Amino acid sequence: MRKRNLSIAVAAAAALIALSACAPSAPPASTSTAATAGSDTLTIATTTDVVNYNPLIGNSRSDYWVTNLMYPHLLSIADDGKKEPQVATKWGYVNDTTGFYDLRSDMKWSDGTPLTAADVAWTMNAVKKDAPSGTFYGQMANFVSATAVSDTRVEIALSKPDSSIVEEIGFWGNVVPKHVFEKAASVAKFANDGTDGGWVSAGPYTLKTVQVGQSYSMDRVDSYPLVEGGVPIAAKVVYRVFPDINTEILALQSGEVDAIANALPPAQVAQLKSSSGITVEEVGGLGYAHMTYNMKNADLAKLQVRQALAASVDYDAIRKVVLQDQAVSTGSSPLMPVLSDYYDKTLTEYTFDTDKARQLMQQAGYTADSSGNFPVAFKFIYSLQDSVTSQWAQLVKDGAAKAGITINLVGTERNTYLAATAKGDYDIYAGNFAIMDDPVTNFTLAYLPGGAINYSLVDDPALNDLIAQGTVATDTASKVAIMQKAAKIVHDQVYDNVMYTQNLFFAHSSKWEGFVTKPSELLSIVNPLSVASAHKVG
Repeated sequence: MRKRNLSIAVAAAAALIALSACAPSAPPASTSTAATAGSDTLTIATTTDVVNYNPLIGNSRSDYWVTNLMYPHLLSIADDGKKEPQVATKWGYVNDTTGFYDLRSDMKWSDGTPLTAADVAWTMNAVKKDAPSGTFYGQMANFVSATAVSDTRVEIALSKPDSSIVEEIGFWGNVVPKHVFEKAASVAKFANDGTDGGWVSAGPYTLKTVQVGQSYSMDRVDSYPLVEGGVPIAAKVVYRVFPDINTEILALQSGEVDAIANALPPAQVAQLKSSSGITVEEVGGLGYAHMTYNMKNADLAKLQVRQALAASVDYDAIRKVVLQDQAVSTGSSPLMPVLSDYYDKTLTEYTFDTDKARQLMQQAGYTADSSGNFPVAFKFIYSLQDSVTSQWAQLVKDGAAKAGITINLVGTERNTYLAATAKGDYDIYAGNFAIMDDPVTNFTLAYLPGGAINYSLVDDPALNDLIAQGTVATDTASKVAIMQKAAKIVHDQVYDNVMYTQNLFFAHSSKWEGFVTKPSELLSIVNPLSVASAHKVG
């Protein structure tokens, strides 16, 4: 990646300092409900077990849902991707290579220890040093160190200007208790499984009991100032594990559970909306469904093969039949329409044309046999717990077959799928990104060599350089222009086949209300504020 010249850094300094002057302030505590703390248990359905209790390395949705109720974030998020206060009340930049967070002074861990800037700085420094896998560390390329300059202020030193890093690590990174985690030799290897005296939380609940394959039981903490009244309303939260979304829905209908953490399959939304005793909440979508083609595969390294695969997908059928018209095209671009400042209408969706796909395969040097099939076959991985992808995967296979391309579907339970992803054991990866809120950060993670979610394993010098320019750009118009050029490369080179973006729907019992929706399946109605605010009625 080429170095940028000094003039960029100088310009960045002025703009970043200006940014800090308008850093957001914290709003008052939530006023979503007037209910008071009671003795009820909120039971939530999930389809996977927790793999990691350490929030710095967790990557399963269930990991996130459980640990998010214990380990807070500095920032939260709005439906349009803009960041909102959580533990941090203000944030911004002191100068071009120094960021800051001002923190609330009323947070404490469940063992009574105050949550201070020392916890925040230690967490960041430990993640940088130990390099745990995941999104948090993946965003720290330009992070050097964090310092607690007071109990309520953290400053971070950067190796070079980075106009996204303060908000992104503030949102994606959990804060962990220094006095608990510092006992570990490495946070990348710390199990945090509760065997050394239990879990310590600064979220609304603390994990107490684990029955693997069955349930995860959490108790209310004594103090949680982010919710009205300062105390979570439900006394207990229990995550129960079910085989799939259909059994979750049956459990909700029978009253076994009070809410479902997973997004509803599109085909079930209308039915559940009309079901007595069930409330369906709509949540904004900040992510997208996509397929990536492993560039380490010699066949997939050929642009014409990737173009052929892209041309063999019936995108309209997927959105109409599988998504029930609850999704929209992004123009096969990783810059979604919801990111209105960045969205580029000139990028158009790949055209479904199996004849064109055959021509592209021939141009790439392949000859079909007497049955019309080319001598290639690709391993396509996806999670069986993702009911929507499970449906459209078959349509992708069928379309490719019409183009003479063989796709072997390998659907597995989610944790096996994640392990295969981490090892690069696939030709085609299919999945969903839950939150793609900041284009520069997203492209850094998804398309730079070594990026935490670079599932295409792409290394394109021109794309790398544009991402580097976007990282230091602070003028919005300049950053938009740079990232649109980067998106065009991704689109034209078919490094990422972005299929659609959609709003999501979540169901809960009508006997419970007060949920606070946040965008994406990761946050939905099971974000900390929502779970702490939910209460039984009647």
